[in-house]
Amino acid sequence: MKRLLLGDEAIAQGALDAGLSGVYAYPGTPSTEITEFIQESPLAKERNVHSRWSTNEKTAMEAALGMSFMGKRAMVCMKHVGLNVCADPFVNSGMTGTNGGVVVLVADDPSMHSSQDEQDSRFYGKFAMIPTLEPSNQQEAYDMMAFAFDYSEQIHLPVLMRVTTRMAHSRAVVEVAESPRQENELNYNAKASDWVLLPAFARKRNVVVTGQQKDLEEKAETSPYNKYQDGTDKSLGIIASGIGYNYVMECFKDGCPYPVLKISQYPLPKKLVRKMLAECEKVLIVEEGQPFIEDMVRGVGEAKNVMGRLTGELPRTGELNPDFLKKALGIPSDENFAPCEDVTPRPPALCQGCGHRDVYTALNKVLEDYPNARVFGDIGCYTLGFLPPYRAIHSCVDMGASITMAKGAADAGQWPAVAIIGDSTFTHSGMTGLLDAINENANITVIISDNLTTGMTGGQDSAGTNKFEAIVRGLGLDNEHLKVVVPLPKNIPEITQIIRDEIEYKGVSVIIPRRECMQTLQRHLKQKKAAEKAAQENK
Repeated sequence: MKRLLLGDEAIAQGALDAGLSGVYAYPGTPSTEITEFIQESPLAKERNVHSRWSTNEKTAMEAALGMSFMGKRAMVCMKHVGLNVCADPFVNSGMTGTNGGVVVLVADDPSMHSSQDEQDSRFYGKFAMIPTLEPSNQQEAYDMMAFAFDYSEQIHLPVLMRVTTRMAHSRAVVEVAESPRQENELNYNAKASDWVLLPAFARKRNVVVTGQQKDLEEKAETSPYNKYQDGTDKSLGIIASGIGYNYVMECFKDGCPYPVLKISQYPLPKKLVRKMLAECEKVLIVEEGQPFIEDMVRGVGEAKNVMGRLTGELPRTGELNPDFLKKALGIPSDENFAPCEDVTPRPPALCQGCGHRDVYTALNKVLEDYPNARVFGDIGCYTLGFLPPYRAIHSCVDMGASITMAKGAADAGQWPAVAIIGDSTFTHSGMTGLLDAINENANITVIISDNLTTGMTGGQDSAGTNKFEAIVRGLGLDNEHLKVVVPLPKNIPEITQIIRDEIEYKGVSVIIPRRECMQTLQRHLKQKKAAEKAAQENK
């Protein structure tokens, strides 16, 4: 059966057809559509596949390990910076191993379309000593899911699957299975001695996992996803990984004259690499992201004729595309992937009617009287408050950093120190920072701008909706300095007075401006009207 699918959708369908029992994720572009596809899947609903959003990537990874412990297949999805958040359980999952299969799907974002860095997740796979897969097209992304779950259960290790933005968000026709595999049965085969990482047990597991590496490399040498295609012209060899292989094939419509080594399964197949280095005068490394393969190839054999991102033939930063590759190969290019000069770029802006606008309007009005004020921002729609017309924040580093940075600034003597954080980001990784601030009674003002959804990634459910006052009180905040306001233009005088009063208070205060995101409000109104219409028609 053929279906037109995004790369993300092909991954989701592949996981379901491979007998998935649970997906655990925190929304983050370009990975969000995987979980959303599963949430809407009739098969997932029929089987009651777990698909509710997790509070953050760390809790997602740990829940998936719990499902694996009981013998069932679980997938964890995130964008590349989310892998930093779940690094502790991810790296340790290499030590515990798996019972049911675990696939950790990470979507990297070269060119930083919606991210704060260009991280390459393949380094994490190497660091954690677990195998990594990197599909070159949507069909391979679908097929790899069954392979990955089977492989995870065979070698008793998680499998990292890495995709990039173009793979995640481009469509292709995919041949999918007619009959999905049944879910694993619950079992009790997990050995506590493997999963309890006390030093005495962890040292034994470390010997086992380290000893597996040679076998994993041998499997990569013979993997169906790694292949050596010979060519008649040995003046150049090409090593291409993931979507880079697709781009190579696009450059040669009549077939590539050079030998090509396609790599989509790691560890690096060193024997195949040495074969190419021995046969070809020069070797071009084509990979999306950082020079991961290029660095390793230089350690495998004679590297003086290895070319790629480090030597300047391909750009060191940003997304790879066929135009860049044609230039590196000396092929004429029509610059088909260059930005269109006829379209005027439109900078992002907060939606008209957004509650964040009223928050920044009130905050800026108050801070006119505090010329040395510093406002520490966070990851979310409200980060756009840095841009005109507000220019309201001074930092935005990572999820949850606003509160802890404000505390650190206050520790240094800064006043006023204001943190602004969204509702979903607060439960993701802001709560512990607020606890630190409360424990030391730091002189900061925290604004939790609550729009009742995870707005930046499309309006997914927020883990703390309708719970924030209880959470903040539970962390120990004095109820007198917990304020809830409705961010509307008519309420700005009230909001400004509250902000001013709490800045003047020498301790921790929390202000919660609460109003539903305009985008989700419109969707909810449409859904309500549709439900009412259906109810009327059924009478």
